[in-house]
Amino acid sequence: KIFIILVFALLLIPFAGMSFWAANETTENKALAEWPSLTETENYLSGMGEYFEDHFAFRQYFVTANALLRGKFLKVSATDQVVVGTSDWLYYSGTLDDYCGTELFNERELYAAVHNLKLMQDYAEGCGSRFILTIAPNKNSLYGEHMPYYDSLKVSDEKNMDRIVPWLEKEGVHYAALSQVFAEQEEVLYHKKDSHWNNKGAALAADTLLTALGREHLPYAEAPGETRKDFTGDLDKMLYPLALTPEEEIYYDNDVFAYVGEVESNFDSRITTVNPSAEGSLVMYRDSFGNALLPFLANQYANAYFSRGIPYRMEELSEHRADTVIVERAERFLPEMAENPPQMPAPLMLPEGDISEREGEVSELKAEQQGNYVKLSGVIDRNALETDSRICIEVKGNMYEAFPVSLETEKGHSDSGFVLYLLEKWQQGAEEISVLVQKDDGWQRIYTGRIIL
Repeated sequence: KIFIILVFALLLIPFAGMSFWAANETTENKALAEWPSLTETENYLSGMGEYFEDHFAFRQYFVTANALLRGKFLKVSATDQVVVGTSDWLYYSGTLDDYCGTELFNERELYAAVHNLKLMQDYAEGCGSRFILTIAPNKNSLYGEHMPYYDSLKVSDEKNMDRIVPWLEKEGVHYAALSQVFAEQEEVLYHKKDSHWNNKGAALAADTLLTALGREHLPYAEAPGETRKDFTGDLDKMLYPLALTPEEEIYYDNDVFAYVGEVESNFDSRITTVNPSAEGSLVMYRDSFGNALLPFLANQYANAYFSRGIPYRMEELSEHRADTVIVERAERFLPEMAENPPQMPAPLMLPEGDISEREGEVSELKAEQQGNYVKLSGVIDRNALETDSRICIEVKGNMYEAFPVSLETEKGHSDSGFVLYLLEKWQQGAEEISVLVQKDDGWQRIYTGRIIL
């Protein structure tokens, strides 16, 4: 009887303790469930269950104990967001598609991702700015020797990052190849329990970018720094929230820039910095790999603006009078370059060659107001497009080039979509547009119709 009472008491603690020790914070990469609304009668009980799973008392202790048992002894992860490797290495599961070579770009998607960057580069150079792209390699692309071995986790020789490089060269996109630079280093420049590079890796990346941009500077990676064992990785926090293992990190005491306004951390969505002793103005579009990069680049520019916003808002170049534009993207985010084109005025174009008429299907055609822009989008019959066909939209007698995009439709995934942003004033009611696609040495007009805003 005593044993049964103790077991029931132990089982009741997570529920009964919610009044006093409810778990309202998490280190996992997810949003905690909220208490369901009484109006959701069909899902009310399941909603209560989800709330309990996220908020029961001492949740972090139970999560940590479970993860330690499975990770340290069974060598498997307690969360699907983290992969437990050998020698206590941790990897982010969001990079497995790249590592295993699954869900690769098709050729049209490769073209779309790179051509969008080319249009972005053309816009930046039209504003008088230098443009450069760099791709931050996934940790297991550089240090895959500690990945666990399963039949389902075999490394692939075919990766999006390698396949995109010839397209970048073909389209003339200025590119700084970090994967090659990092692969040449004998020293490990990523954290064991984090998904990102360490500060010395960020210093090397900054040196590579600044050299590619032709900006003279003292190499950061060779500068003296202080090493402290006080860094805790994002993957460590997700997997072992109450049993963290600090790692060594190098700190460079050379920051001369200042933040403008309140900044909680370098992970903030938009950050502005100033350095009166430097020259030039930078706009950088980046992701979480840019957190450690930010101080090195902010030191080199009188004014710098760092954005994590998607889509990229290209009018920010004129707002910040940028003479330099950097796009930093993690390897695992490359597919987004074909899915989320930048927001900028559609470039005028004059289609070269003959224009013939051909009936073709354009579906999901719509116009919507987005700030000062009218956003036009649609999906073209795939048979009307070649791998590298450009897309032109005619509105009010003007020809504009559209971004090729990859997107999800009601019929499934499509690599034949398009998006463009117009600053044209839209008539009340509808406007007539034409859709033209590049084919062989000429163009084909495949659709003419009216579209309502």
